[in-house]
Amino acid sequence: MVDAERRVTVARRAANAGANVAMESFRTDIAVETKAHETDPVTRADRDTQDRVASVLEDAYPDEMVVGEETGTRDTVPDRGVAWVVDPIDGTSNYIRGVRTWATSVACVVDGECVAAANVFPALADTYVAGPDGLTRNDTPVTVSTETDPNAGVVSPTLWGGASPREEFIAAVEKAVETFGDLRRSGCTQGALSRVASGGLDVAISTVDHHPWDTIAGAFMVERAGGTVTDIDGNQWRYDAPGLVATNGKLHEAALDVVQSVE
Repeated sequence: MVDAERRVTVARRAANAGANVAMESFRTDIAVETKAHETDPVTRADRDTQDRVASVLEDAYPDEMVVGEETGTRDTVPDRGVAWVVDPIDGTSNYIRGVRTWATSVACVVDGECVAAANVFPALADTYVAGPDGLTRNDTPVTVSTETDPNAGVVSPTLWGGASPREEFIAAVEKAVETFGDLRRSGCTQGALSRVASGGLDVAISTVDHHPWDTIAGAFMVERAGGTVTDIDGNQWRYDAPGLVATNGKLHEAALDVVQSVE
């Protein structure tokens, strides 16, 4: 049996440790590089933060795999066994511009299923932790919203950048604006998913492929908070599923209509 409660504690400890490292360089004159394209930035803080998170995880579970966004760790999640999935700074574009919406994210996956997760937003003073007992924000239990009317719903289109199909994103946003009452885009996928999980948003959608570190923790939080997460076809979501639709459950069909309208 997996010791899920201990893994929740370790996920939170590791995410906090990493977030502290990232905060040391936030709003400083930090050098910025790019990876795959010009809208995919990376900094020394990303690498140092991941190293700190990995160190905490390895101290607690020395024989378990760490999957991370930056170099030095594996970049795929195994179908069997235990893995820790780390995004040292989710929302790096926000981070380098001095915008506070970014997170250090840590999730534990067992045989492909998340069992514990922590998203720490140090510049916002918010910590989301999910495990067997549900979801807390700053140690207070939170749940998804109860909104049932799409016209009053708030949607966030996530997971888009310079390498993503521009026409596809435009079509998704256009349909989302026609369907829902308001729209947000924060530039931080874990932030959007954490807000769906805690009722600040009703819907988060993506039609593109995604990395596991961008989504696993937040998707798990939505589910633990009483929401619904599927792929774009309405099937059970996994980290390697096509697209992502995360909602309060009551607006899920409306959200699926949005993503399924995009060719």
